Amino acid sequence: MNRRGNRRAGIWLAVLAAAALLAPMSGYAQTQGMERRQHRRQNRDDARRTRQEGRHAARDAKQACKDAGGNRIDCRQQKREMKQDARGEARDQKYGTDQKPTQ
Repeated sequence: MNRRGNRRAGIWLAVLAAAALLAPMSGYAQTQGMERRQHRRQNRDDARRTRQEGRHAARDAKQACKDAGGNRIDCRQQKREMKQDARGEARDQKYGTDQKPTQ
């Protein structure tokens, strides 16, 4: 009976060792491609946030201009210029500038 128990223990030990070898490794490998994709994703998110903030600021500025009694056309032009500036900043964040390209 002692041999039979030792044999069972040996079989169980072999099964557990095989299961441990066949189980997928925990964690993941971070490749350069994954890092570049994450960097581009972050650039896009930052650019989107900049455009969104620009839209909100332009909307508030137009309303303030109208409340101050400004000309409707001038207020609209001011809003348009603010949005264009925000788009330019977002473009620079996403793609970089001539002096400083994104990595």
